[in-house]
Amino acid sequence: MKNQVSDKISRRELLRVAGRYGLSSTLLGAAALTGAITLPRLAEAANSTYEKRFSSEPKHTLRFGAAGFNERNLLIERAGCLEFVRDLEERTDGEIRVEFIGDNQICGQLDCVSKTQAGAVDIYAASTQNSAGGAPYYNVLDYAYMFPTRASQYHFLYHPASEQILREPLRKMHNLHFLFSVCQLRGLNMGLGWADRPDVTSIEELFGTKNRVTGTQLGRIAMQLLNLNPTPIAWEETLDGLRQGLIDGAETWSSAVAYANMSPVVSQVIDLRFFSGFEHTAMNNEVFESLESHLQDAIMESAYFTQALIQGAHEAALVNTVGHSVPQLPGTIFAEHGTRFVPLSDEEREKAARMCAPEHVPAPWEEWRERINGWSGGIDTYTEVHRIARELPADTLVENVEPRRWWKG
Repeated sequence: MKNQVSDKISRRELLRVAGRYGLSSTLLGAAALTGAITLPRLAEAANSTYEKRFSSEPKHTLRFGAAGFNERNLLIERAGCLEFVRDLEERTDGEIRVEFIGDNQICGQLDCVSKTQAGAVDIYAASTQNSAGGAPYYNVLDYAYMFPTRASQYHFLYHPASEQILREPLRKMHNLHFLFSVCQLRGLNMGLGWADRPDVTSIEELFGTKNRVTGTQLGRIAMQLLNLNPTPIAWEETLDGLRQGLIDGAETWSSAVAYANMSPVVSQVIDLRFFSGFEHTAMNNEVFESLESHLQDAIMESAYFTQALIQGAHEAALVNTVGHSVPQLPGTIFAEHGTRFVPLSDEEREKAARMCAPEHVPAPWEEWRERINGWSGGIDTYTEVHRIARELPADTLVENVEPRRWWKG
């Protein structure tokens, strides 16, 4: 299922409109359109958005570095970036204006975090796992099999305890204010060498394979325990690594494979769910603290609005756009490229958990667990998040998770 912007309008035409009305206004205008998008419709929407955004002078202009995201792939992985920008500008009546800069133009998956900490950008979007290299406390999210379902991930992010366990340490240690996130669980995505093989049904079939790993240190521990030979490769280089056969597979999640155009070189998406995947948005905390209190309140409300929107929109996109289902819907990205979604059985995931989860194999995790607990102020982070993640019944659907304003208790 292709975005109709890319079908009807070339990149050159899009940039021509952006040259007149600004990239942010053009992208926001495009994101608001539905149906077949023609060049005149896009220009009209960009003009309308521009006039609305520039009808008054903002008190604050914030730069949003959105790694490789753009108006097209944000319809595949519903990370909420443009919705947040639109809602925040409207909610503040233009007091805050946000300049959205995606397509790796100002920062990428690995360095958006450091550029935000340094103040080169004010807001950024990237995975917490890729950001862990510059902000190691993000590893708190990456214990193996800590989250059993996507619903449990959303439940944790809405939970008041996420303030003390996740958000406050990020503010204090890394100058990062965590806003909202897509929630998925990571699996293995096998290259074309697995195209003619039957669907993987057991974890043993993956032993000894060579697989790309993100910047997360805890993710590497899980992969080592599962004999998956973690190989650090930058996200932007993973597609070529798979295409050239330098790696057997890559650990990531379904919508990341789809939005990054990896589907043509991925044959089996194996739903291992062995640790978390959070495509999150955060901002420089010093910038947040410098704003007037009513604007801080507006940012929090826009973050809450966006988190609730992601919760529903991304779940729908997984099935209707990506092809993360059995059977797959025709016209989805996976169906078009012959990428098979392979759901492992609960028994196989339990077997994998017994091989690598801290509750079953504590020794390899002890050093990092002690370090993270110290950074948190003494919280037993794994135990607490593991407990919160299981407050919901295991069969709770994501759309039935109650949204809560986590900062209000």
